[in-house]
Amino acid sequence: MLRKCLFPAAGYGTRFLPATKAMPKEMMPVVNRPLIEFGVSEALSAGLTDICMVTGRGKRALEDHFDVSYELEHQIAGSSKEKYLAENRAIIDSCRFSYTRQREMKGLGHAILSGRNLINDEPFAVLLADDLCLNLAGESVLSQMKDLYQQHMCSIVAVMEVPESQIHNYGVVSGEYLTDNLLKVDNMVEKPSTDEAPSNLAVIGRYILTPDIFNVLESIPPGKGGEIQLTDGLCQLAKQGNVLAYKFEGKRFDCGSMDGYVEATNYYYHHFYKKS
Repeated sequence: MLRKCLFPAAGYGTRFLPATKAMPKEMMPVVNRPLIEFGVSEALSAGLTDICMVTGRGKRALEDHFDVSYELEHQIAGSSKEKYLAENRAIIDSCRFSYTRQREMKGLGHAILSGRNLINDEPFAVLLADDLCLNLAGESVLSQMKDLYQQHMCSIVAVMEVPESQIHNYGVVSGEYLTDNLLKVDNMVEKPSTDEAPSNLAVIGRYILTPDIFNVLESIPPGKGGEIQLTDGLCQLAKQGNVLAYKFEGKRFDCGSMDGYVEATNYYYHHFYKKS
């Protein structure tokens, strides 16, 4: 039963300084909704109601955002402003939240290991909030991936084609196509050069992982940048035939970059907010 979603949310967000000096980057708003709320809403759309967050110092705003604000709600009670909190309140009422801290920033693999006590021995999703995924026409990316997990019962990564000039920013996969949009992964490389890249299929911040990833991450040495890389751990599982890559339906924005964040804001405003 897939019911947990892990949010690694301990990073400093240095590309958005000074805005992120005192505010978690996950609280950066796209129009009027913070990135972390988009992520939790996507998890909830896939039926993942146990929300597990790996945070760090200065991240208390994440906990406060998914809690009741009695003074604020009392002040706006009975007014037209109540509607602005309706979706946030629905999320709070539908999900169960738990938190733990990552004391050192040692890579995505290490962040996921830090959340092991929240996951236990269960399959789980991982969502990176600064990868904003929107789908105008149908299911959220995590919903699409959950459907695939229920068919194949193995780890799944979301991938998209990227231009050669951007390959060095991503984990990159190769493998055998099972369908037009699904691959059985045979290799994964973290942030390769153009010459080293096995394909142009880049992993984005959506994963479904089986709990055996924890033992792998504990045993692998530091990789790119001296960090524990999730890509390296998944590559080991892929060698055993236990990882799929899915070319998802929808639009993805890299809100960890200034250009992607502005693009996401404009897109959401014109396609969702303005029509609401």
